[in-house]
Amino acid sequence: MTGPAAPERPGADSFRWVTRLSQTFLPTLKEAPADAEAISHKLMVRAGLIRQLGAGLWTYLPAGWRSQRKVEQVIREEMEAIGCQEMLMPLLQPAEPWEKTGRYAIEELFKLEDRKGSPLVLAMTHEEAVTYHVAREVRSYRDLPLMLFQIQTKERDEPRPRAGVLRTREFTMKDAYSFDRDEEGLDRSYDLQAGAYERILDRCGLRWYKVESDVGMMGGSGADEYMAPCPAGENEVVLAPGYAANIEVASAEPQPVELPPPLAAPEEVSTPGLRTVEEVSGALGVPPGALIKAMPIVVEGRGLVLVLLRGDHRLSEVKLRNGMGADFRQARPEEIEAELGPVGFIGPVEASLPMIRDAALGGGSYVCGANRADFHLRGVDPTRDFEAYEMDLRTVEAGDTVAGGAVRIEPAIEVGNIFKLGTRYSDPLGATFLDESGKERPIVMGCYGMGPARIIAAAIEQRADEHGIAWPPSIAPWRIHLVSLAKAGEEERAAADRLYEELKSGGAEVLYDDREVGPGVKLNDADLLGCPLRLVVGRRGLAKGIVEGVERDGGSLHELPVDVAAEQALALSALADPGGPARRGDG
Repeated sequence: MTGPAAPERPGADSFRWVTRLSQTFLPTLKEAPADAEAISHKLMVRAGLIRQLGAGLWTYLPAGWRSQRKVEQVIREEMEAIGCQEMLMPLLQPAEPWEKTGRYAIEELFKLEDRKGSPLVLAMTHEEAVTYHVAREVRSYRDLPLMLFQIQTKERDEPRPRAGVLRTREFTMKDAYSFDRDEEGLDRSYDLQAGAYERILDRCGLRWYKVESDVGMMGGSGADEYMAPCPAGENEVVLAPGYAANIEVASAEPQPVELPPPLAAPEEVSTPGLRTVEEVSGALGVPPGALIKAMPIVVEGRGLVLVLLRGDHRLSEVKLRNGMGADFRQARPEEIEAELGPVGFIGPVEASLPMIRDAALGGGSYVCGANRADFHLRGVDPTRDFEAYEMDLRTVEAGDTVAGGAVRIEPAIEVGNIFKLGTRYSDPLGATFLDESGKERPIVMGCYGMGPARIIAAAIEQRADEHGIAWPPSIAPWRIHLVSLAKAGEEERAAADRLYEELKSGGAEVLYDDREVGPGVKLNDADLLGCPLRLVVGRRGLAKGIVEGVERDGGSLHELPVDVAAEQALALSALADPGGPARRGDG
């Protein structure tokens, strides 16, 4: 007695597994979730790639997981090509190393205890863990340099999960770490990782920028981010010819402002009830940029400090925090009134507080608060009438310039980041080595993160159209989507079955839609899922002796003779652009 046919199984390359859609868990939807705003969120749910389990918690269904694994495979290949070795570290970790590095207090870090009361964390990154191991295994300069990486689950107590897989509480990340003898060695490792990142993003078919960034909670001496421009991006990138930076740290020449005529000394002007920049500038007939915006803050360990900007500029809290080397909060109204005057009328003239003024607030004739109700001062010269420490504090605006080139600002998704950590972690965790002279020295580190899910979301955001996803071939769940428009038992279905077997024999990544549903449903689902090449076997085409081929990205049509349809489809699939260097964003 003969049993059921054995299931189709993957060969050496698991991505070449062919699949019948009638047997595949691919639940597509006509409508997107009501709360979905990002294109990638809408389409990943509608195309059956993901489903939500809870706030910021997503399950990857088979098609979505195939794409995720493809991105991970590209990452693995490029990491291994530069000598970076794969490992795997626990998600659940003792709290002690995090306490030593000072990161246990991070609000987004999940903290828990075991049954014995021992404090534990769910890691959001693995610097503490990898440094712990290296500190115990590396002894000599001969053991360095060393690069290690993993692809592992991370947890983050994200306060506002949003945009599908872009901002979640659980996610998979590739994190790599370099260990060197000195800063020169770190520079070499950093450049190797940067080159690998560029190749990964090119191979995944993204448009991207490498931009200067803030070191943030990671610490260290320098950082760069890899940004994929798209409307759903939660970051903003400042771009000019030869320049790219995250808006948090970007610098540029401000747009000029027309100032009032200078005065020999500041003089009071009555401004009853006028508290905002817009109200005062309108009443006095001067542009908002002619006002001095005074912002009192309370700095940890220092007390009240007055921050000054042009009235038309916005404060970059990241720049201010980095420049001071300390955290701060906005001063409360009662603190402001006790030290300066009524809120809405404060200014720097005759103020007894330490002051920091933005570099764009130069000499000239400005208007500021008089530190008493219903009055302002005009004719205030920041270089004459008060003393303040100068710092670049403002957020760059579109229309500013860098080396004469106009700035533009684009939203973007951060898909990767790289940091020069220096001895930020090796010092507190005791990661040292003996140099050639026998002297003990701290290991110099770098870390390098990349999010496969973010790469997938960015690719969808950049390439989708009104019909659905248009995958880059290298990370599509399947390269070919074969559609039969006939029912079981019909001649056209037999022709589709034969083509399916030929594609399978040729090693194709093919999804075969053999479901008993209408042609419209099949074609709409094919557009929604977005595999790079769609093959349609129908009565009209077979009457002409052809199989219809359609490239999803661009819609190019191909009439493939039935007897060589598989061969030509495989050739078209192989020629499809996997995303080369020309796809890089033009900073």
